[in-house]
Formats: sequence, structure tokens, C-alpha cells
Amino acid sequence: MQITAPCVVSLTWRLEDAQGQSVEVLDPPMEFFYGGEDLFAKVEEALVDKVSGDEVSVALQPEDAFGDYDSALVCFEPRDVFPDNVEVGMQFEGLPEGASTPDMPADRIYSVTEVYPAHVVLDGNHPLAGIGLRIHVTVCDVREATEEEIEAGTLGDSGFSVTNGPPPDEPIH
Repeated sequence: MQITAPCVVSLTWRLEDAQGQSVEVLDPPMEFFYGGEDLFAKVEEALVDKVSGDEVSVALQPEDAFGDYDSALVCFEPRDVFPDNVEVGMQFEGLPEGASTPDMPADRIYSVTEVYPAHVVLDGNHPLAGIGLRIHVTVCDVREATEEEIEAGTLGDSGFSVTNGPPPDEPIH
């Protein structure tokens, strides 16, 4: 079966930064809803009419992937609004209660990037924001989407998120 929307594709990939350094390897294959929210638009474009066994490589500029880095999503919060064991790499959904910058988006995942005696630096950008990427994709299988999958437009949390997400040492799918 050729890849056409809507369908479900099973993929593996190798994701690299612009210097060719590995960022993530997806293996074994994972299923994604094609024609919805699960894949970046440029990856979907490259997969049109492909079949099981086909391979594609796609260069992704920041705006095609996790967006440009937004310095307005970085804030400094008082150290005393965090748990005693706060450390670099920890993440928080929204800002902690008592935060001093209430105008920051509440629906973001904030990563702790630095911890000082008086304050903690939080970053609401996706860890790969502002980075050019190259993704090498192998199509492992293609199947028709079920009515439920078509209605949902996604297979759930299996796809890329263009807002923000996990720290760089965790998978981005």
C-alpha cells in the first residue's frame, strides 16, 4: 500500500542535528497517523506515495520542526518556590506556585537549566528549538487507518510536538 492520507505508517528513523550528531534513533518501528498531527509537515510531504521498505531523508529548519528559540520563554524564579532537591534537567508543567513571572504561558513544560542559591532558571522552549535537523526515515509498514484513528486525527502521543517537550536525553516521540 502506498502512503496517502489518511493511513497509518510504521516508521524507524535516525534524527541528527545539522552537524550530523545523533539526537535520537527510533528502533523498533513505531506507528504514526499520516494526514493528521503525528508527523512534521515536511516529513509527511517526503513520505507521499512511499511504500514499505522506502527510505527518505529530510532536512528540517527550526520552523519545520520544533520552532525557533524564543528567549521570552526563559524566566528566573525565586529558589524558595521549588523543592529542596531541584536540579538541572528537572521539568515542571507550568510555573510553580508562587512564581514571580505570572505572564509566562501556563501550558508549557519548563525545564530547569540552572540552579543558583537565590533563583532558578526555567526554559519553556522545546530542547530542540532553534536547531536545524536531518531525519532519515525508513517505512516499515503502511496500513489503512481505522475510523477511530481517522476521527481522532492522531494515534495519541506518538508524534512530534512542535511546542515543547522532554529534555534532550529522552526520546522526542
